[in-house]
Amino acid sequence: MSDLTTTTATGAAADAEKPDAAGIDSRLEGHRVELTGYCYRMLGSAFEAEDAVQDTLVRAWRNFDKFEGRSSLRSWLYRIATNVCLDMLNAGNKRARPVDLTGPTPLAQAALSPRPENVWLEPMPDGRILPSVQDPAEAAVARESVRLAFVAALQHLPPKQRAVLILREVLAWKAAEVAELLETSVASVNSALQRARATLTETEGRAGDAADPLDEEQQKLLERYVKAFEGYDMAALTALLHEDAVMTMPPFDLWLRGTGDITGFMTSIGAACAGSKLVPVSANGSPGFAHYKPAEDGSGFVPWAVQVIDIQDGAITGMHCFLDVPRWFPLFGLPDRLPADAQEA
Repeated sequence: MSDLTTTTATGAAADAEKPDAAGIDSRLEGHRVELTGYCYRMLGSAFEAEDAVQDTLVRAWRNFDKFEGRSSLRSWLYRIATNVCLDMLNAGNKRARPVDLTGPTPLAQAALSPRPENVWLEPMPDGRILPSVQDPAEAAVARESVRLAFVAALQHLPPKQRAVLILREVLAWKAAEVAELLETSVASVNSALQRARATLTETEGRAGDAADPLDEEQQKLLERYVKAFEGYDMAALTALLHEDAVMTMPPFDLWLRGTGDITGFMTSIGAACAGSKLVPVSANGSPGFAHYKPAEDGSGFVPWAVQVIDIQDGAITGMHCFLDVPRWFPLFGLPDRLPADAQEA
């Protein structure tokens, strides 16, 4: 039974009496992934995005008999989802990366100071936000628009500008369609888009350029990264990192820049990660890994981080390590332990 069916069945007995309930459920569920991608770009939070979509689909279910068909079902759902997200954003919370909040910390001053969960931009598995599409160009736009750097830049926009830019630039809606959805004028939509573009030009950070699927050079780079990381070979790792590479570790606001500070951290404060295992994952349109470190009792490997990797010009430019494993590993469908004889990724 789907999440939607479960929620609506427990929400109101009357809903179960809707004609062709299974058919309605199926039609609504067919839009879940693209709506989750939209809400994730709006909110910057994996779990808030999924809550927003669930709220959207429940509202649509309960009001399906009022859907008059003057617009497509998809447009109607986006209208509901936009209103849900705008309501959530009225609370004023803005998600960020460590690099958005402070300057880099020299290794000599490194300290692990956590901030609350609701501060951070969160990672998201590709399968939850990127629907299958046939057009390679459309797939590339979708992938670029969920990269951490792009989603972080979106957080600098006022909520309605954010919605306009996503609908127009990412989802390729016409200005008139966006104006109807937001109940405003085409001129207002165009003005909001122009302002949003200007802000993004100022704030968007360096994004990765990993292809989908990864090309041969990128695959070899990641294979060498896994070998260097699992072997804790800092010389080999240094050779793979861009000289200005960054390493972030939410929920800690500490972030490091440069190969010296990154490898120095890994061999000092992060020395317990020696002998780790990496399992490939896909997150935010980028390559990534589930990082398991050796269990203290010697019985295999335990979750430590989800890494999202930025690649640019043949080098690794970012290692974004999300450490709140009780949240991330279930979201990515990852096991809670690897056996002692786990093979290399």
